[in-house]
Amino acid sequence: MRAQSPGLNTGLLCMAAALWALAASVAGAATLDTIKQRGTLTCGVSQGLPGFSDRDGQGNWSGFDVDFCRAVAAAVFNDPKKVTFVPLSALERFDALKAGKIDVLSRNSTWTLDREAGSGMLFAAVIYYDGQGFMVARRLQVTSALELDKASFCVKDGTTTEINLADYFHTNSMTYRELAFDTLGDAIKAFDSGQCDVFTADQSALYAERLGLTKPESVDILPDVISKEPLGPVVRSDDVTWFNIVKWVGFALIDAEELGIGANNASEALASTKPDARRFTGADGDFGRRLGLDNAWALQAVHAVGHYGEMFERNIGSQSRLGVPRGLNQLWSQGGILYAPPLR
Repeated sequence: MRAQSPGLNTGLLCMAAALWALAASVAGAATLDTIKQRGTLTCGVSQGLPGFSDRDGQGNWSGFDVDFCRAVAAAVFNDPKKVTFVPLSALERFDALKAGKIDVLSRNSTWTLDREAGSGMLFAAVIYYDGQGFMVARRLQVTSALELDKASFCVKDGTTTEINLADYFHTNSMTYRELAFDTLGDAIKAFDSGQCDVFTADQSALYAERLGLTKPESVDILPDVISKEPLGPVVRSDDVTWFNIVKWVGFALIDAEELGIGANNASEALASTKPDARRFTGADGDFGRRLGLDNAWALQAVHAVGHYGEMFERNIGSQSRLGVPRGLNQLWSQGGILYAPPLR
């Protein structure tokens, strides 16, 4: 049998790569076309987390994750109202995405290797840098997690929260007692009733759940953060075109804050002669067309929900009931780590 030449093998590999890229592009374009034909974006959110995705008595949704989906809808349709929200539990969220029941998952989900590699899903961006923290009964009079030796903890069962907690106490040669519950709601109720000394979860959840306690003033949220929890939107991994759209909407919200382009100054941005602003508004570059969108897609998204800082402060920051400090979620130029590739 004659051996194949290296040149032939290389050619076959290049052809296979080209065919894969073409198939992925077609799949992504098909998703965008399906959304346009349907006339609405379908977005998976949590079943209710104050500040992130919450629904009032009239069925109106609000929150940081909700606004991200509205920004995507505005980029696609120039109408932030063209989005249907699907409340999902932690257990069903990824299956719903893979089954095509939603177009994008925007539900305080942590980006990990296990959740992405070989799973049929891709995390499009990080839109909130979170980390596991501790909410403690003030009666304990502690100011650091290192003072929690022998304390009892309420925690949601079957989560990375349990693993992080065990690792932290092992590393620091401390012991603790764990009370695990099937749902986050059950865990916080147990903490509220005094069954445990500490409630541990992502810090975003701590600020949100504190609002519903019988006596919010009787607890403290410690400054300690013991894990990295990068949260962001998720799409199916074969939707390359759609993946790029969702990813760049996230980047555009961050870039807009750097450029000073917000919900109320779109007309000023359109009149700007600055190269960065002209590319952002779609006056130069033809970048929207490359995504399959209108060239004003980024401006449409920001006009609908504001830039990243406006979204943050309105939903979870200083202008909200939660009062979460921006911390790591401040722009890189302001002491945080938020940094988006330039739109050019």
